Amino acid sequence: MTDIEQHTQGVAEWVETRDGRRLFAMVLAGPRSDVATPTVVFEAGSAAGRWSWAAVQPEVGRFARAIVYDRSGLGRSAPDLADRTLSHMADDLNEVLDHFGPGPFILVGHSAGGPIVRLAAARRLDRIAGLVLVDPTDEAADVLFSRGFRRMEQVAIAVGAVLARLGLLKFLFRGQLRDVPADVRRDMEREAFNPSVIRTQRQQARTFLDELATWRDTPPELGSVLVTLISGALPGDGMNASMRAAAIASHAHRAAQSPHGRHVMAEHSSHYVPATDPELIAREIAGMIPSAESSPEESG
Repeated sequence: MTDIEQHTQGVAEWVETRDGRRLFAMVLAGPRSDVATPTVVFEAGSAAGRWSWAAVQPEVGRFARAIVYDRSGLGRSAPDLADRTLSHMADDLNEVLDHFGPGPFILVGHSAGGPIVRLAAARRLDRIAGLVLVDPTDEAADVLFSRGFRRMEQVAIAVGAVLARLGLLKFLFRGQLRDVPADVRRDMEREAFNPSVIRTQRQQARTFLDELATWRDTPPELGSVLVTLISGALPGDGMNASMRAAAIASHAHRAAQSPHGRHVMAEHSSHYVPATDPELIAREIAGMIPSAESSPEESG
């Protein structure tokens, strides 16, 4: 066995996009199951890579094939010379699904990854078994479109760029680095705090909120797909009490728009639910797979 095969997040695999970029993925094969068992694919937040799912993916890998990947310009994936629009990122996700197809798939998105999986799913509903949206950015939260929020985002990116150039950005994430497995920690130390990450974050942010604002009148249609919204219950991670309340309200609204919507509170979490309530996320995913041979609780 090679080192990469023993990695916490599975075996490496490269996905080549139609325009020639290479996206880096890692695959936990899961137990043997019938072909109808969905594959679970994870989408990270705005400046995050595959490592943000390091506590969740192995739990899901106990009962399903579980795949993480890096968007263009993050982790080990090639940068993108085109604009990193929300639409383009959703197309990239669908290319990842094409590579690992034919499905069905359960898509799991955290933060800014929530809109990405919603749009990707809406474009190919025929192969989507469910969505789990983890403290997602949602257009029903008016605060996202305020001048103050946009200014806060710009300042955060500017500060992040300075810290990355000085080699200090990783110190803001000491807690996360401490809590992940050693192999994931090494990946993060090499890849997660470089200036290129902030450049990609800035590139994505140029149009993200403007695109999301158009969904207030015409959101992506998800039909009867199972949809679960998980909200962090606590302020923190850059969200004050009023922002947290707005986020929870937007998640409750989104769940109510689906005929099979479900809204769940992560009582121990603020925004970084994948790090602080990974078992909850895994249980919600397992609940979408009736044939799962063992639940996260039973496998513990």
